[in-house]
Amino acid sequence: MYFNNIVETIGNTPLVKLNKVTDGIKGTVLAKVEYFNPGNSVKDRMAVKMIDDAEKAGLLKPGGTIIEGTSGNTGMGLALTAIARGYKCIFTMSDKQSKEKQDILKAVGAEVIVCPTNVPADDPRSYYSIARKLNAEIPNSFYPNQYDNPSNAEAHYETTGPEIWAQTEGNITHFAAGVGTGGTICGTGKFLKEQNPAIVSIGLDTYGSVFKKYKETGIFDENEIYSYKTEGIGEDILPKNVDFDLIDLFIKVTDKDAALMTRRLAKEEGLFVGWSCGSAVFGALEYAREHLQEDDTMVIVLPDHGTRYLGKIYNDEWMREQGWL
Repeated sequence: MYFNNIVETIGNTPLVKLNKVTDGIKGTVLAKVEYFNPGNSVKDRMAVKMIDDAEKAGLLKPGGTIIEGTSGNTGMGLALTAIARGYKCIFTMSDKQSKEKQDILKAVGAEVIVCPTNVPADDPRSYYSIARKLNAEIPNSFYPNQYDNPSNAEAHYETTGPEIWAQTEGNITHFAAGVGTGGTICGTGKFLKEQNPAIVSIGLDTYGSVFKKYKETGIFDENEIYSYKTEGIGEDILPKNVDFDLIDLFIKVTDKDAALMTRRLAKEEGLFVGWSCGSAVFGALEYAREHLQEDDTMVIVLPDHGTRYLGKIYNDEWMREQGWL
C-alpha cells in the first residue's frame, strides 16, 4: 500500500500516555501527538480542508496563489497541499516567530513576508492586513483566513474529534488544547461534547491575550493585550472559529512556565515538541491536580514539533537571556 502524495498521510496521529510530568496526578493523562502529521503540526488537518473547500467553491483555480497570515504551522500545511496540487504560496508572519519557521516555509517553496508584531491587528503593517492587501492585488489568489474560515474547525470536527473518541474508546472525560484560531479546540470539542456532553473542554491561553477575560466577563479588554513570546496561542482579536460556548474554561500560562514544561516533555517523556505544547501541558496539569479523579481520562493536544524552536527554547543561551534558566 502507498499514498499518492504526502498530503494523504495527514491524520491518525497517536495518543501517548504522559508518565513523569504527571507525577502525583490522579487519572490518566494522554497526549495527542500532532507532530506525526507530515508538516509536523496539527495545522495540516485544517490546511488541506480549507483548500479542499475552496476548490469545491471555485475560490481557488488551477495555478492560483494561496496567501495566508500564519505563525508558521498553518503555512507549512498549506505549502504541502500547494505542492501536491500545483499552487504558489505567499505567507505573512509576525517578526516574533522563530527563524526556523521562516526557513522551513522557504524550504517548501513559499514566499515569506515578515511583518512587525507590536502593531494592532487593523494596522496596515500587521500580518493580517498585508495578507488581505496581497489577496486584493494578486489575480487568482485565495486568502484562506484561518481565523474566520469555518473549514478550520470543521476539519477537527471531522478528524481530530472522532480519532480521540475512538482511541480512548469513549472514556475521555477532559479535553485540553491551546487556543489561537480556535479551530482545534472548538471543532474537536464540538464532536466530543456531542458524544458525551459531560466532557470538560479546557482552553489554554497566554498572558497578553484577550480570551480568558472575554470568556469570563464578555468584555473585549484592550488592556489585556500586550506583547508575549509564546508562539501559536493567544490572540489580540476574536476569531470567528473561537466558539466560547464550546470552551468550559480558560487557563493562562506564562511564557516561562510554557518554555520550561516544553523542555521537560523532551527530557522526561521523549516528546520533542513545540513551545505551545508546554503551555497546553502546564495549564492542563494545573487543572488536573485539583480536579482529576482516578477513573478520569484527560487528552491534551500537542500541536507541533521541537525543530521549530531550536534557536529559542531549546537554546540554553537564549533561555538564559530571557532569565529562564
